[in-house]
Amino acid sequence: MSRRIEDYALIGDTTTAALVGADGSLDWLCLPRFDSPAAFAALLGDEENGCWRIAPADAAATSTRAYRDASFVLDTIFETAAGRVRLTDCMLLGGANPRVRRIVEGLAGSVAMRMAYAVRFDYGRIVPWARRIDEGLIAVAGPDALLLSADVELQPDGLRHVADFTVEANERVVFELTYFASYDAMPAARLPDDEVAKTEETWRGWAAQCTYEGPCKSVVLRSLMTLLALSYPPTGGIVAAVTTSLPEELGGSRNWDYRYCWLRDATFALYALLGGGYIDTALAWRAWLLRAIAGDPMELQIVYGLRGTRRINEWEVPWLAGYEGAKPVRIGNGAHDQFQLDVYGEIVDLLFVAQRFGIAYDDDVWALIVQIVGVVEQRWSEPDRGLWEVRGEPQHFTHSKVMAWVALDRAIASVELHGRAGPVERWRATRDAIHAEVCARAYDATRGTFTQAYGSSALDASTLLIPLVGFLPIDDDRVRGTVAAIERDLVRDGLVYRYTQGGGGTDDGLPPGEGAFLACSFWLVDNYTLAGRRDEAEAMFERLAALCNDVGLLSEEYDPQAKRQVGNVPQAFSHVGLINSGFNLWHVDKPAEHRAANAES
Repeated sequence: MSRRIEDYALIGDTTTAALVGADGSLDWLCLPRFDSPAAFAALLGDEENGCWRIAPADAAATSTRAYRDASFVLDTIFETAAGRVRLTDCMLLGGANPRVRRIVEGLAGSVAMRMAYAVRFDYGRIVPWARRIDEGLIAVAGPDALLLSADVELQPDGLRHVADFTVEANERVVFELTYFASYDAMPAARLPDDEVAKTEETWRGWAAQCTYEGPCKSVVLRSLMTLLALSYPPTGGIVAAVTTSLPEELGGSRNWDYRYCWLRDATFALYALLGGGYIDTALAWRAWLLRAIAGDPMELQIVYGLRGTRRINEWEVPWLAGYEGAKPVRIGNGAHDQFQLDVYGEIVDLLFVAQRFGIAYDDDVWALIVQIVGVVEQRWSEPDRGLWEVRGEPQHFTHSKVMAWVALDRAIASVELHGRAGPVERWRATRDAIHAEVCARAYDATRGTFTQAYGSSALDASTLLIPLVGFLPIDDDRVRGTVAAIERDLVRDGLVYRYTQGGGGTDDGLPPGEGAFLACSFWLVDNYTLAGRRDEAEAMFERLAALCNDVGLLSEEYDPQAKRQVGNVPQAFSHVGLINSGFNLWHVDKPAEHRAANAES
């Protein structure tokens, strides 16, 4: 049975990552990259779909865990009646092959331990050919191979291997799992013992680059480190999460694959990285984006693969039962070919914002911006699928139009502030036309609020971005009314839900079963901060920070009724929201103020 989402901790090497439960069970790991097929997929099925557990044989054992400082080296302390042991889990950094090292160390007494290892390639489907060699246990299936080195003897047990051993105080048992392509030379079974210390030191070095100072530094720093863990240095891409198909509703069908790179996250992520002092990662993210969108802007996608790949077709995995029965399990993401107008604004805004941090663009990038703005000029009046990637009919979503306005506004500012050449008068006319239309058609004067789309009665938390991008000032009565409507009809238990279903904000207007969306909740924090409602902003930030699990991770949503995290994990959008809200409250660089001030007027 799957553990709760918040029961998992992440270990990673910035090319892929594993999820390890508080009970010592490694239940999710894609190899060799974040978006590769999983070799351990118990998270979305059961132990027969691949898992690797190391824990005391005593089922009554209790555990506590923590990362070492700001690293992703994880220590789990197991307590039994007979003694105490520490299980250290990490993925080693800097090697040519992904490696998981797991170390059991006796702390007190004598503890009987059990290891159970079952690898299943291709998302839990393929049982590999396993055989013993001098270096350890090797498992091969097609292009994939895993080598497990162990200090104890492994015994076959059906279609898995087990080991029963006892650890005394001061004794140490090491396991190391190494992935390699089956057609390549087999790498060393185990790297030197000091590799864990080197990995920990590398993470600490990255943490030391953090420039954030504030009363919530530990939680902001953990979120920044999580963003680094979700990055892929070979290309500069940042995945939205390391998982697929963790449901937005427990037992539901809204299960999506988030192991890809979304353009909608671009400006938020750039502010988080640059404001936090991670210039190199921000530059790599910007370079990834420029390569990914290269070509005809008319063919711009909202989401790309780690390497900038465009074709990430969606398909279902019938042999996995789904997390707590939530089906279908999906691989790929069918939203990749949707038209979402807002991403054009995100790209132009990102490139504009980068300049204030000293990251200028050349004539070629400006030429690309001009082309992108040209597409906005042609298509801004079309309906689209919107920020939430609806799979129903396209609509004239308010947020999409606002971001079309942003694209033109930042292009105009580039001409007027940075000396770029462009048809500024035409752009200004289009920008002003968009602004006028949104204010006329997306604003419900009777209710005093912006709505989700033209002619819709639904409320949408994305309208909280209106003051944050500078479309209207925070003290505009229409903004105040929108915030008040969202407080009244989209906030439950101090958390913000994404939208109503068009029921006018009645109690039954929220989508059934869906949790509160954490990024939206941080947007409300930012609105409070801009409006000078500081006590409310700080209280809400503390409420949201308390939803992090015991090792500081957030998923996409939170279910206040079940009191559980839901959705894919760890969710970059949630952590970016936490980082930027922390900046807005206490940091010298305040993204909400800066982004709003980017607007020309």
